[in-house]
Amino acid sequence: MSADTPAGLRSAPFVALLAATVLAFGGYALLLPVVPVHAAAGGATPGAAGATTGVFMAATVAAQLTVPAVLRRVGPRAAMIAGVLAMGAPAVLLAATASLTVLFAVAVVRGLGFGLVTVTGAALVADLAPPARRGRAMGLYGVALGLPQLVLLSGGVWAYEVLGGAAVLLAGAALPLLASLACGRLPTRVVASPGDVAGGRTFPVTAALGPWTAMVVSAAAAGGVITLLPLWTPGTGSAAGLAGGTTTAAIALAVLTTGQLAGRGLAGELADRRTRAPAVAVGLVTGAGLVTVAAGAGVIALGGEGSGLVVLLGAALVGLGFGAVQSDTLLALFARAGPSRSGAASTWWNTGYDAGTGLGAAALAAVLGAAGAPTAFVVAAVACVLVLPVPLAAVLGRRSG
Repeated sequence: MSADTPAGLRSAPFVALLAATVLAFGGYALLLPVVPVHAAAGGATPGAAGATTGVFMAATVAAQLTVPAVLRRVGPRAAMIAGVLAMGAPAVLLAATASLTVLFAVAVVRGLGFGLVTVTGAALVADLAPPARRGRAMGLYGVALGLPQLVLLSGGVWAYEVLGGAAVLLAGAALPLLASLACGRLPTRVVASPGDVAGGRTFPVTAALGPWTAMVVSAAAAGGVITLLPLWTPGTGSAAGLAGGTTTAAIALAVLTTGQLAGRGLAGELADRRTRAPAVAVGLVTGAGLVTVAAGAGVIALGGEGSGLVVLLGAALVGLGFGAVQSDTLLALFARAGPSRSGAASTWWNTGYDAGTGLGAAALAAVLGAAGAPTAFVVAAVACVLVLPVPLAAVLGRRSG
């Protein structure tokens, strides 16, 4: 990893990474569902409100593509500090206006910062953790980014309604700024492992395409569900849809995030217990995760209009499946890339995650406005089913080999 940093799950750099992740993702989670609600409160249509997330994620993906080069040039500490500052400072403007022009501009800058944070953080996990403990390290990292989402992804929507938009939006700006303090303990540079069998800095598209595709589709489905839940009742006239409005939406987001934590942790533990290299190919865990996401979206589509409890069940399934896909595909990419290419592997995974989230948010919000929420959730479920041949082919390929 770093010449001046000891590796391990209890080392100061790893603990600092977890602390910075909690704070940075706290700001991300707080604003992810709140910014579309803020836009809608300012008069934006559901499609335009969802597009704020799409713009944010598009900027995130654009930044992520540059991170491997940034890491080689300035190192992970500087990259993380720049990222959290870009996430936090411009977000202060959100408290002053709901203008779409400002919201889109802020989304671009915040997205660029988030791109730096996501790729650098995941790459540091792979580099700091011993290979035999990588699955558990990914699980801990998943908890660090999932816990703030558990509280703030749902709590932010509630707080926006109860406490007012300004307080929530300013809090979303402050949390990433605080993360810069923890970034001081991160390593200043990355040194490839002497035993790296992968060699080189390039990462073939053929090695990454399978896990990336599964990640994109599952993220689109889950990201769309996360965006739709707070918008469903106020934006479409479906007053019975959430059987309780904002409160049920907030609870559903918390349930979904809890499912993600469980799914990521379970998949990570399973990976460490395998006798072969963990998650060399996208396999049964990814396939099962996609089916679970599809089932959750389908449950919401078929029964959500009549029961808030059905919405919660569907949200739990979406989160559980999405969490499993996250861990399995990330471990697959790291196993294929080798130690010296952790930045490239992290870039592939994070672009899949964030491109999918942005695509799902924008596309399903548009479907929501045009055809209603049940149709939007059905689209999410069908997308997951259609991509199942990807992990199925990987499983069959391993068995034939």
